[in-house]
Amino acid sequence: MPNDLSVARTPLFVLALLLLLTMLAGCSDRIARHPAPLPAAAPLQAYLIEPGDDLDIRFFYNPELNEEATVRPDGNISLPLVGEVKAAGRTPADLEAALRERFSRELRQAAITVIPKTFAGQRVFVDGEVGQPQMVKLGGNLTAMQAIASAGGFKTTARKGETLVIRRAAAGQPQVIPLNLQAAIEGSDTAQDIVLQPYDVVFVPRSQVAEVNLWVEQYIKNNIPIPFGFGYGLN
Repeated sequence: MPNDLSVARTPLFVLALLLLLTMLAGCSDRIARHPAPLPAAAPLQAYLIEPGDDLDIRFFYNPELNEEATVRPDGNISLPLVGEVKAAGRTPADLEAALRERFSRELRQAAITVIPKTFAGQRVFVDGEVGQPQMVKLGGNLTAMQAIASAGGFKTTARKGETLVIRRAAAGQPQVIPLNLQAAIEGSDTAQDIVLQPYDVVFVPRSQVAEVNLWVEQYIKNNIPIPFGFGYGLN
C-alpha cells in the first residue's frame, strides 16, 4: 500500500492542488476588481390592486354606502347596488373611475374615493447565504441590507460584494441588479444599499472560499485517498 508521501506525489494529487490554487487565484482577482457601476433601477410604477388587498371605499355624498372590502382571489369585490366589480389589476384611480361609472346609474352624485389600507403584495423575498431565508414584509423604505438583517443577516459564507436583487420590470420581465453590499457596509458606497420594491428577490450567493471548500469536499476528499488531517486553511 502506498504511503502518504507517495500518494501526495501522484499526478492526480498534483492536478487537484493546481485546480485548487487556480480557483483561489480567481477569487483574489474578483475581490481586487472594482465593482461594476450600479445600474439605474426601474422607475416606480403606479400600484396595482391585488387579491388580498383591503380597500376602504368612501362615498362623499352617500356615507351610508361606505364600505371596507377585501379583494377576493378571483380579483373581484362585492358592493351594494352594483354587485361584482373587478378590482385586481387596476390602480386605485382606475377603480375609482369604474365605480363612479357604475354608481352614476344609481346615485345623483357619485363622488367616490378608493383608499388601499393593507397591501397583500407588500413583501420581498430573501434567499441564499443568510441566516433564515424567508419572506420579509415591506414596510417603509426597506433597503437590501435591512431585508437581509430581518432574514438573520449574512452567513460567514456570503459573497456580500455580489448580492443580486431580482426585480419585476415592465411586462413582467426580470431585471437583475448587482449590489456590492460589502462597499455599503464599509461606507465607501452606501448607494449600493438600494430601497426595495414589492416582490423583489434579494439573493446572496455563496463565497468563493465556501465554493472551494465544497469542491474540495466533493471532488478531492471523497475521491482521493489523501490524509487531510493538516486542514485546508480555507475556513
